[in-house]
Formats: sequence, C-alpha cells, structure tokens
Amino acid sequence: MAGVLAAALAPGAGMAQTAPVAPVAPVAPAAAAPAATAPAAMPAARPADVASIDAIVKSLYEVISGAAGAPRDWDRMRSLFAPEGRMMAVGQRPDGSIGMRAMRPDDYIARNTKNFATMGFYETELARTTDSFGQVAHVFSTYEARHAPGDAKPFMRGINSIQLVNDGKRWYVLSLVWRAEDPKLPLPERYLQSR
Repeated sequence: MAGVLAAALAPGAGMAQTAPVAPVAPVAPAAAAPAATAPAAMPAARPADVASIDAIVKSLYEVISGAAGAPRDWDRMRSLFAPEGRMMAVGQRPDGSIGMRAMRPDDYIARNTKNFATMGFYETELARTTDSFGQVAHVFSTYEARHAPGDAKPFMRGINSIQLVNDGKRWYVLSLVWRAEDPKLPLPERYLQSR
C-alpha cells in the first residue's frame, strides 16, 4: 500500500514499491501478464482476516507494517488475495510522466523484502469510503506511512483503491491500486474523512 523510496516513482509509489516504474501502457489481461516470480500456492486465510470488509482491509495494513528487520507474514498476505489478484503502483516520475507497475503479490514481496529488512515501515488507514453491491465492494482507503509508529508526521500519504469480492464464504482482494500524493497532487479534503 504505500511507497518507501524515491526510486519508485519519485516522491513515493505506494505500498512499499521501490523499483522503477515501467512506461504507461495498456494492461494485458490477467492471464497474459507475466509474473516476475512464480506464484506461491495459496495459503489458507485466517477466518478473522477475511470475514468482513473491515477485517480484510485491516489485515492488509497489518501485514506490510513492521520495524526494520521484522519479518512479515507473507503467507498471511498471500491468503488475502484471490488467485487472480493483482497490485499496481501509479505515480509521477521525476520527468513528469505517469508510470504504472503491475504485479502479483509475490512480485511485491520479492521487490520489498530487502527494503523491509533495513527500514521500518508502518502504514495506517486515515479515512475510508466503501461502496458495495452484493458480492462486490470497492474501498477507497486513504493511508499514511511512517518509519516508526511514534513518528509525528507521515513521510507519505495517498490512496489505496481496493477491489474486493466475496464467494459466499469469505472476502478476497481482487485488485489493489495505489497512488501517493505529491506536490502537484495533494489529497483532496473529501478523502481525509471517512464517508
């Protein structure tokens, strides 16, 4: 959900994304999108993590947050996503162009494990807007990121756009797209309060 290093897209790319972003291009269908790493087998989710929209969003934030060197429970993260689940960072590059990086959860894990080993990263939800219809939900979640829980100011804020589906038994993250704010794109006031 949030970015941590300027190398990502510049001022931040969301969800601890740190690799350079590919040029903007049409996104291929999920079946045709190659993965940087082979997807791991889908681990079983903790029932409490996927029982509700509130629970799965809370679990997403928890699983990526921690002190420098603290191991993340990557199987827990994998268990939150549908097998077809995707993640995408969107942001502005230093030259002003907009970049996007699409990935599977395992690609995200591979890109960020080294950074989490040397840097604290705590992402929390500031506000949320949720729309749902039947088994489909869209969560617009405003986030703040800090290097330590006690930091007075976040080093980054932005929006996580989370698409969720329910199969009648549990919620799954189908897609997660994030965009950090920057000087040319500050967060609007309406996204700083839950609605």
